[in-house]
Amino acid sequence: MMKRCSVLGMIIGLLLISGFVEMALSQPVRIGALYPVSGSLALLGDESWRGAEIARVMKNQKGGVAGKQVEFVKVDIPDVSAAKSEAERLINREGLKLLTGTYSSSLCLAASEVAARAGIIYFEQGGIADQITARGYKTLLRSCPKAQYFSRSQIQFARDFVAPKIGKKPNEIRVALVHEDSAYGSSISKNVEAEAKTGGVQLVSVIPYNKDAVDLSSVILKLKNDKPDVVIGVSYANDAILLGRQAKELRLDIKAFIGTGGGHSLTSFQQALGTAAEGVLNVDFTQFEVNTKFTPGLKEFVEMYRKMFNEPPRSGHSLANFSGTNILFDLLEKTGGNMEAGKFRQTAAAVEQKSGSTASGWGVKFDDSGQNIFADTFIMQWRGGKLVTVYPEGPAVMTPLLEAPFSK
Repeated sequence: MMKRCSVLGMIIGLLLISGFVEMALSQPVRIGALYPVSGSLALLGDESWRGAEIARVMKNQKGGVAGKQVEFVKVDIPDVSAAKSEAERLINREGLKLLTGTYSSSLCLAASEVAARAGIIYFEQGGIADQITARGYKTLLRSCPKAQYFSRSQIQFARDFVAPKIGKKPNEIRVALVHEDSAYGSSISKNVEAEAKTGGVQLVSVIPYNKDAVDLSSVILKLKNDKPDVVIGVSYANDAILLGRQAKELRLDIKAFIGTGGGHSLTSFQQALGTAAEGVLNVDFTQFEVNTKFTPGLKEFVEMYRKMFNEPPRSGHSLANFSGTNILFDLLEKTGGNMEAGKFRQTAAAVEQKSGSTASGWGVKFDDSGQNIFADTFIMQWRGGKLVTVYPEGPAVMTPLLEAPFSK
């Protein structure tokens, strides 16, 4: 009798163990996804989330990560206060070991600090402020380009392309900068000043403004007084449109306008300005009129976007987050789903993929700060209602034209 009970106990124990193992294996990989999907940053915040969500759906269709389905615990972070509190909640109440997002630099700075204090990996895919990776956090990785890369591309383009086209030497070309004054614009401003100095380019004015301003005519009048050849702009969605409209109304006369991602990449910018947007240049995350030989997987992404959201992509922010999320999934695959910060960073440091190996055309190589140094910025131009890649040659599908912006 005792032997039977003992055998029965062993069988029950094995069944319980088997059940626990099976249940553990079937548990999804849960990742916190923090994006502003309401408030003033909602348009690009939601567009960014869409890209990450498409990557998640496609990955799950192929069997998930390390044999498990991926689940996003999505939260809305419309402001810095929400970014902090939601990051704390996801870590402390939800028990999550990895967070991603965020689109906005200010929001990322807040949420990633919470993650760093908790020893949790924060994987940023859209915030470009240099200070994000300059704080020495060993829990932080960023898949997208940082602000310095945008500024470097803008100054190089002004010096090496615009200057000879208008018959000037590099040190003769006049550049002005107008920027919204949050962490995003302020970070770009510092880099433009540094890159202009390094490149020997005249920076004739730096004009900050509040992104929620309802009148930017004073900015345009200041530009007219300073007479730049090239204006570099750093704007979100609504202020990009306002700045463009008032540049047209006040007849700003410049040779080139180079945006810095943000609002100048949106279809809503072109729709609002119409032909006045023609010729506007933009340094940004990869957009969709690009050499697809340089962006493997781009066509499949666009097809899935249309299928899931019943419209074409609204901005390259979705593509940046699609590529970034796939990089994140590849790293998780290499760790076997292990999200422990030290293991994850060690795994990331060992990865190297050349430029042109992802759907965004970026490569993958993380430096000691956690920055992907193979995340490249390309120059686009609004041509015929489309944002077309024009520089450099690899991803370009057209050559850039110098057309007076905001004049049509």
